[in-house]
Amino acid sequence: MKIKDYTIEQLGDLAQNIRDRILEVVSKNGGHLSSTLGAVDLIVGMHKVFDASSDPFIFDVSHQAYAHKLLTDRWDSFDTLRQFGGIGGYTSPFESEYDYYKAGHSSTSISLAVGAAKAIRLKNEEGKRVPVVMIGDGSMSAGMVYEALNELGDRKYPVVIILNDNEMSIAKPIGAISRYLSTGMVGPLYQQLKKRVESMLEYLPEGAGYIAKKFEESLHLITPGMLFEELGIEYVGPIDGHNMELIIETLTLAKELGKPVIVHAQTIKGKGYEIAEGYLEHWHGVGPFDIQSGKSLKKSSSKKSATQIFSETMQELACEDEKIVGVTAAMPGGTGLSPLLKKYPDRFWDVAIAEQHAVTSMGPLAREGFKPFCAIYSTFLQRGYDQIIHDIALMNVGVTFAIDRAGVVGEDGETHQGAFDISYLRIIPNMTLLAPFNESSLKKSLYFAKDFATPLAIRYPRGAFISDDFDVPDYEFGKSWMVKDGTDILFVGYGNGVGRALATASLLSQYSIATLDLRFVKPLDRELLISLAKRFDKWYIFSDGIKAGGVASAIEEMFESESIKGVSVVSFEYPDRFIPHGATKMVEESLGLLPQQLAKRVETDILKTKVSVDNIG
Repeated sequence: MKIKDYTIEQLGDLAQNIRDRILEVVSKNGGHLSSTLGAVDLIVGMHKVFDASSDPFIFDVSHQAYAHKLLTDRWDSFDTLRQFGGIGGYTSPFESEYDYYKAGHSSTSISLAVGAAKAIRLKNEEGKRVPVVMIGDGSMSAGMVYEALNELGDRKYPVVIILNDNEMSIAKPIGAISRYLSTGMVGPLYQQLKKRVESMLEYLPEGAGYIAKKFEESLHLITPGMLFEELGIEYVGPIDGHNMELIIETLTLAKELGKPVIVHAQTIKGKGYEIAEGYLEHWHGVGPFDIQSGKSLKKSSSKKSATQIFSETMQELACEDEKIVGVTAAMPGGTGLSPLLKKYPDRFWDVAIAEQHAVTSMGPLAREGFKPFCAIYSTFLQRGYDQIIHDIALMNVGVTFAIDRAGVVGEDGETHQGAFDISYLRIIPNMTLLAPFNESSLKKSLYFAKDFATPLAIRYPRGAFISDDFDVPDYEFGKSWMVKDGTDILFVGYGNGVGRALATASLLSQYSIATLDLRFVKPLDRELLISLAKRFDKWYIFSDGIKAGGVASAIEEMFESESIKGVSVVSFEYPDRFIPHGATKMVEESLGLLPQQLAKRVETDILKTKVSVDNIG
């Protein structure tokens, strides 16, 4: 039986089955929970009213789209959610033909829908296909949304946008009135009346027409959709996003409208799982947990995470120096800034999903004598790239970028891996790039940053560092540090790569291996590196970043500029492809980057070189 033939009661039962399946799998595998549970009824309604095989279904971020996956072709394979080689946590047309576009970052959906609507019009398919968007209220904080709405309202492409409001309290005091008026607004009688009124206003005397027009406009003041109406987009709602009958009725009317329309639906995060219901940040993304108690099944690590170290050190710095300020873009918990936002609300800010604004807004603070720290994940900092160049580096002001989630981040996959920040930042003039490798070095890098007067980027991984903690020297601008000297070959580590280099060296006790903490990839410690090129003809580079434009590339560029020859540089950085999702260890194993794999690669390379030299001899 197709979902199109389901009764309202059957759709309700289906929604409950979907919630049960999501809880069953996410409690074992981890994943996004509260947002996806809250969206189930709306997604069931989307599939009832629209056709996922022809209508572009576009989910903003798409972390809430588990129900869509279950309704298409992935019910049986859902057990593999976010596992290596299994289905991903986000939509992807490479995974299923029912997923229109790959997503993982927020606020792209309405732009995608505008593009899809343009293509549909050019192909003369209007009336046959309708782009339908689901976007959360949090994503509405990004400027890209309003750029798209601005064009959509002007060009009037038929697009249905479902605003999944699970946190905001828009118009709650007058919700009943708004619901009554707005539901009526999409009906054919209202639309005909509206057109007749607009036509009549053209012929009324100037004064009477003005009064009538103002009366018509004043009706919108008692609905929360005034902004969208002013942009030229019909607004419906707010409706109960868990009332299946109302959802079906409203989406059907919106589809038939033939205009851009926003359906504002109020939902409850974690709907159907009482423990997670409501605004509880820690239920947004979870690891494995016990369904009955809600308690995490993940074993706690004895090692601190890099984020925790950053948070604790920033609290120390902020207490010591009132000039220290900071910003994050909707990730106060994830970046470790939550305690600082709470203790120093006038000095630390969460600007919502607005990385561009976050970056630019810190520039004037630096210019005015403050010391800003901009804490953003590697993958999300990409969204503020022009602002880094134009508003920070060009001005050469002392903003420090604290780049969390650098390197492989695991189950979130391609859209979230922090692979590119070394390469995309290294090419920017006035930028300084450094990376710590353990607790001591992260703390000391932040103290170094406190007094640094120009743009600086510090990268560190998700979770704990590979290396155990031990004391390291203070940072000196552009200076590397030899962690352990040797005579045979040189391992060069950058950031978490130092820990990987040390772990690999421990498996190669037959060789005398020197291990260098590069510390700065920009500027390089040219004097030391030139001297090391005279001692070692075999260099192995360890870094959690993409090879193209990465650490090995920086070293080879320096060798070329200094006319250094005869040094073999082997890169153990990421290959030129997007890195899939899965447990971090399994992903790194697939890339050949586990210490035991790297040790074999080093040994093979050395033996191959020895055979080559012997043959020449």
